[in-house]
Amino acid sequence: MEQKVYLIKPTIELKSEYLSFYQEWKDSGKVMVPWVIGEDPSDFQAMVNRLQDYEKGENLPGNWIFENSTLWLIDHSKKVIGVVNIRHRLTERLLDTGGHIGYGIRPSERRKGYATEILSLCLQKAKELGIDKALVVCDQGNTGSEKAIVKNGGIPGKDYVEENGNVLKRYWIEI
Repeated sequence: MEQKVYLIKPTIELKSEYLSFYQEWKDSGKVMVPWVIGEDPSDFQAMVNRLQDYEKGENLPGNWIFENSTLWLIDHSKKVIGVVNIRHRLTERLLDTGGHIGYGIRPSERRKGYATEILSLCLQKAKELGIDKALVVCDQGNTGSEKAIVKNGGIPGKDYVEENGNVLKRYWIEI
């Protein structure tokens, strides 16, 4: 990929860039993946604080997730291109349906190689968090995500079929 992109922690300084990302995703009508994109940004400082709390394992939503780190993929102009969420440990639910890493690319920036790039960059962060073997999951038929996972060393695991019949492809990546 020619254009250099970076992962950064969520920051109040990129409020307008993030809100643009969020609104574009909302307007697309697609499910927000990873789940943290669904965090209400109307009180932006509070949202950034929540994401920081989650990384420390504080004020976690529900009982299905442990500490998790959220990072934004930005380019040289500070445009928010994607979001990645790294779960530091897995619950039974995450082992089946979520994995260690969830990422999403802004709708207008898809099919440009950013999924491969965000996954590659976040694997380095996962390693720093002590994750040696990461589980990455995507819906069957999400060929873009599957290609990104395989390009990053993903080895197919056992698929998981959700109650609604949706098939989740599960891949393991040695870091």
